[in-house]
Amino acid sequence: MVAADPGNVRLQKAGKATASLIFSIFTTLLIMRYTGHSGGITPAIVSGMLGLMGIMVVMDDTKKEMRVTTILLGLSAMLGITVGSLVANNAYYIDVVLVVSVFSSFYFSRFGTRYFSLFMIFFMTVYFSSVLKLSSNQLPWFDIGIWVGVVYAFILNFFLFQDTAKNLKRSIHSFHIQSNLTLNLLIEAMKDKNSNLQRKEELEKNVAKLRDYALIVSGYINENDVKKIWPGLLPNQLRLYVFDTGMLIETLVDSVRGLKTADALQVDEIKKSLIAVTIAVRDAEVLAPHVKEQNILPAEKSVQQLRILIMTLFEREEPPQGWIYLIRRIESIANHVIEGAVTIQQSLYAQSSILKEEDIIEKAVDEDTKTDDRSLKPSTKKAYQALVAGILSIIVGLIISPAQPYWVLLTAFVVLLGTESIGRIYTKGYQRSLGTIIGAIIGFGLARLLSGHTILEVIFLFLVVFLAFYLMTVSYTLMSVFITMLIAFMYDLLLGGITFSLISARVLDTIAGASIALVVSYLIFPKKTKVKVAESINEFLEELAPFVSEYVRGFREDVNVKNLSESAFKLDTKLQTIRDEAQSFLQRPGSPIYSDMVSWMTRLAAINYYAKHLVASAYRKGFEYPEELLEGFIQIETKLKYNIDSLSALLTENEGEYFLQSLDEEREKFERLAPSRKQSQRDLIHHLYYVWRINQSLVELGIELGGVTEKK
Repeated sequence: MVAADPGNVRLQKAGKATASLIFSIFTTLLIMRYTGHSGGITPAIVSGMLGLMGIMVVMDDTKKEMRVTTILLGLSAMLGITVGSLVANNAYYIDVVLVVSVFSSFYFSRFGTRYFSLFMIFFMTVYFSSVLKLSSNQLPWFDIGIWVGVVYAFILNFFLFQDTAKNLKRSIHSFHIQSNLTLNLLIEAMKDKNSNLQRKEELEKNVAKLRDYALIVSGYINENDVKKIWPGLLPNQLRLYVFDTGMLIETLVDSVRGLKTADALQVDEIKKSLIAVTIAVRDAEVLAPHVKEQNILPAEKSVQQLRILIMTLFEREEPPQGWIYLIRRIESIANHVIEGAVTIQQSLYAQSSILKEEDIIEKAVDEDTKTDDRSLKPSTKKAYQALVAGILSIIVGLIISPAQPYWVLLTAFVVLLGTESIGRIYTKGYQRSLGTIIGAIIGFGLARLLSGHTILEVIFLFLVVFLAFYLMTVSYTLMSVFITMLIAFMYDLLLGGITFSLISARVLDTIAGASIALVVSYLIFPKKTKVKVAESINEFLEELAPFVSEYVRGFREDVNVKNLSESAFKLDTKLQTIRDEAQSFLQRPGSPIYSDMVSWMTRLAAINYYAKHLVASAYRKGFEYPEELLEGFIQIETKLKYNIDSLSALLTENEGEYFLQSLDEEREKFERLAPSRKQSQRDLIHHLYYVWRINQSLVELGIELGGVTEKK
């Protein structure tokens, strides 16, 4: 319930879906009442379903496409209701239509999410119509209900709640609040001479939450909304600002912890300088509606004073303490954040000098669109899995629940949705089964307790709908709990009562459907979890390779470093994908694969952490070094690429022996020949520190995967 939701966007979407459901049901009921129709409330239920699904399953890229899909949902639902009524008296026809619709939803998804949504609605309305055995004279009322639901979904999506720019603005505001809360805690920690374990835990929790906020908010940023709120600002500038702010705060927290451990904050001038920087960053109004020089000026002055302090510390006769480099880390990224803030303000208020966006928009090329791959497409493989699972589900459903055999099919369909590896299907099936068991117990108890109190049941029904969709992206288990509670209330309202055998049958159907999905994924085009994890790690490495190469090349060539911040966001996202894919392994402590996976994740998290720290350094120019080091930069770049390629080969289990190369020789050469701090304004060794750490982690990961260090 307290999961990150900057700008309350998830709350708004769940509320919008619930409102569409409520308005659709009651409007259809009013129409039926005032026209004298007495055919039950089922047309209103279908209307509510369309109102709900019209909000939740329309996921096209543009508003224009979303509007078209919403209208097409109505046509698909009408077709489903009609087909369901035509085949209602022939069980074999119903089975064929439902299985074909499940197959088609996956198969045609290669052409866009729209087709998956349309076939999903078709499947649900065919099922609904066939179970009710609708006659032709009942269809007009269901068609009316369908279009009432579509109209409400359309109004709520594209008129009442169509301003996504406000969502972005609220999300950025939430990000600022979370940033300032974290900075206030950090200021308290610096002022306090003693360490406080509770405050330390609270800081770590707030930093983790801020990291989540940054990833979520960056996903809301698009060109149209940014132009509407901040004319002159580019989307990648705003993303860079969000990334840099989060990175600065994370660096501040980590560094201050290290400084406190080293008793460096006992020095009054260091403490005052760091507190001044933190306060200035907190109070800087980078996206303020009116330009003011004082917005950024205090932050610039505080960082300049910190830079002078660092120079003073380095000029002392005794060798510099290790904690001085922690202060330099803070100064480096703080300076980068301020430079970015100045650029943002120039873009906002100097319209005549707005730069045109030069970044090439990389359009994701789905594997299905590749013409040089003659193997079966992922969507085709998933469609065949769904076809086999559908047939088996109907057979098993007829054995378990002859009266309602399609619950097993529905569960198998949902579990296969959005999963690829065996491990992910196992995890999703387990979560759905567990959620269904818990929801059945709670739902059965509440439905029996509230039975006969229709108004209270309806209120609870709408409440569990809201909670199910509010928690959908947070916890699949909790969502399943509330969905099952919804079913319990629906049974009690529609059937006039609920029995333990009825609700337990649904639990058994769910477990059976999840089991069938797992077995089919294991037998039909299986994708082993370890293979999928390896593929995800490869995608991470593919993003990392140009990232570190461009950084190293930037010391000898003029490189566009704007792309590094974009890559840093992508690395975060891809690391989260690896965690998701490895979840089934990480839930099995004690197993050999668990130990391997924990170690892999530790190495990858370290690489991601080190890579993010390169972003600030990349914006520093004017490095001076002797010509002998020029070849060293080329060697570093070559070895990094070689090691990443070797790692990729090891992950795909290619035959042969693969070597990993250390950068010890290059590091020794740079530390020996690089200009000292007194000879150059830029400390080259400091800016290469995280490159050494990245390569060290790559080598360690490669050795764990079976590689060997190259012999000299």
